[in-house]
Amino acid sequence: MHGEFHARGISIALAVVLLSGCSWVSLTPEAEEVRLLTSEAEARDCEAVGKTTVSLMDRVAGIKRSAEKVRKELITLARNSAAQDLEANAVMPISEIESGRQTFAVYRCPR
Repeated sequence: MHGEFHARGISIALAVVLLSGCSWVSLTPEAEEVRLLTSEAEARDCEAVGKTTVSLMDRVAGIKRSAEKVRKELITLARNSAAQDLEANAVMPISEIESGRQTFAVYRCPR
């Protein structure tokens, strides 16, 4: 029984280590041209076309994922959404990340 519990603990720990290195979100080809804006000044020559709220799992097996990985994946999801849903070429975060969820303003900017 003790050996079985130990093996299960190692399996869970290994799964968490492996998952922490994985990115679950891929950038679509059409989203490659969508850039991340970091300030209102960058958006001044752009046309606001809407907002997108994206979300993902910020915990795996009850363990919190890396904040940086979650942030990067949310940006990727926002870029994918901007390209596919709004035919836009820029996004800018307008909310903080909360429980794996974030809202972005979506823009069409001059090239």
